Amino acid sequence: MKPLSATTAPLSSPLARGRDANEVVAPSSADPSPLTPCDVWTYQEALAARGLVRQGHGPRVYGHTGLVDRLPPPGTPGPELMERLRGSQEALLAELARAMGPFPDGGDVLDAGSVLGGNALYWAQEHRARVTTMVTVPTHLEHVRRFVHEAGMCSRVQPRLCSGEPPRSRECYDAVIAVEHTCAQPRAEWLRGVHARLKPGGLLAVADCFWVRPNAVHPSEDAWRKQLGSVTAFLADAREAGLELEAHDDVSARAVGFWTLSSELLIHEHMACASGEAKNLRAALNAVRAESRREHLWLQQGLLDGGLEYALLVLRREA
Repeated sequence: MKPLSATTAPLSSPLARGRDANEVVAPSSADPSPLTPCDVWTYQEALAARGLVRQGHGPRVYGHTGLVDRLPPPGTPGPELMERLRGSQEALLAELARAMGPFPDGGDVLDAGSVLGGNALYWAQEHRARVTTMVTVPTHLEHVRRFVHEAGMCSRVQPRLCSGEPPRSRECYDAVIAVEHTCAQPRAEWLRGVHARLKPGGLLAVADCFWVRPNAVHPSEDAWRKQLGSVTAFLADAREAGLELEAHDDVSARAVGFWTLSSELLIHEHMACASGEAKNLRAALNAVRAESRREHLWLQQGLLDGGLEYALLVLRREA
């Protein structure tokens, strides 16, 4: 793992169209067996629980990866690390808005998968969007409504519980924005549903992790990891659904630092729960190292060596 004082590499490539030729060609992204509703709920409940512990004061609570250009020095206090982590998550949303080009300020946006509504509030507050945010776990709905009320955004953000129903007759959006949401869906079917919800000329903006080499995904029973697909397969399914690629931005190098920040913050969180005895402090540090090896190092390594890609994708429905 990089020392906390290290800096991450600059953005590896400018906004680009298409895909590097060295990506392993995969079968359709519809091939993996889809996650069950229980899998999705378990994953999102874990994200929400950590988000509420770290950012529970709200109202913007995030559960996704961030972009980091420079890491803080060793010994940075936990509260400052938390603010940097949160700032990195907003940096990812700002970069996604940049990749979309002129963001449809004041437009109608469908926010998919922001767990506790932080992303929806970002689009409403920073871009004056009217946002429908889809909430997967019923118990999260009250949290989202509370955060929306506290932000004074009730007129701009409408939380809605996912029901699996087809689009409503007049449900059309200028943009559908999915941050780390596509892995939880049967992608081909989901992309067809996105097409149906977009106005002609509307945009789908995606931020997610994909594999370039399938063996870069750490072996695990974790359902989310099993669902990581390739960009090539995702874009093939998107074309089949009538969505054409406009922008493809690889931000892997900037995402690596987020996991370094997250690992360092875990140390502070474990230490806060440990007693002052040296034995317990060692146990806390060992627990952090074990969790980092399990959850963070494979991601960092894959993003650094090109086995994984954290991509921003912008696709447009034909006019």
